[in-house]
Amino acid sequence: MAKITELSQLDMNGTYNYADYLTWQLQETVELIKGKIMAMSPAPNIKHQRISLNLSLCLGNYFKHKVCQLFVAPFDVKLYDRRDSLLKDQEVFSVVQPDLCVICDPNKLTLQSCDGSPDWIIEVLSPGNSKKELHLKYDLYQENGVTEYWLVYPYEQTVQQFVLDDASQKYQLHAMCAGDDIATPYLFPELQIDLADVFAE
Repeated sequence: MAKITELSQLDMNGTYNYADYLTWQLQETVELIKGKIMAMSPAPNIKHQRISLNLSLCLGNYFKHKVCQLFVAPFDVKLYDRRDSLLKDQEVFSVVQPDLCVICDPNKLTLQSCDGSPDWIIEVLSPGNSKKELHLKYDLYQENGVTEYWLVYPYEQTVQQFVLDDASQKYQLHAMCAGDDIATPYLFPELQIDLADVFAE
């Protein structure tokens, strides 16, 4: 079998699984959403990088020495129906690399990935990937039981906070924060995130 080093070697309309994904040696970063290849936007710009770093510093300090752990991209998250038990790589058709994610079940962690849904995912939007995050990933995270999902808008300096409703299993907009507000995660109410620090240049 030929070594896959270029996206052009793959069928962009084909269906692939995590076992396929692990064999690729691409320069580009890609994700799989329901078996379909999603090429990620070019390397994040400086604004995106600063916000991700500021969030990482804040959350990293909070989760230090706690059961729940913070992970930052690049880090594979394998998603599948939460009603299924642990699946083989050939049976997993969605793998994403959230900007930040928090995982509270250590049994989901392998040497190279999270096997199942994180408890909290944060995506920092870029001009090139907003549609993907807003639609495809929103639906994917909802379907796979990610309890809390934050969308961070760098240029608007706002955060949308979605929480999975137990009854409907659908996301509800829990809060919208902006500017110098204090954002408080639903899952970790004692964690206070000063958005002035997050969006600081």
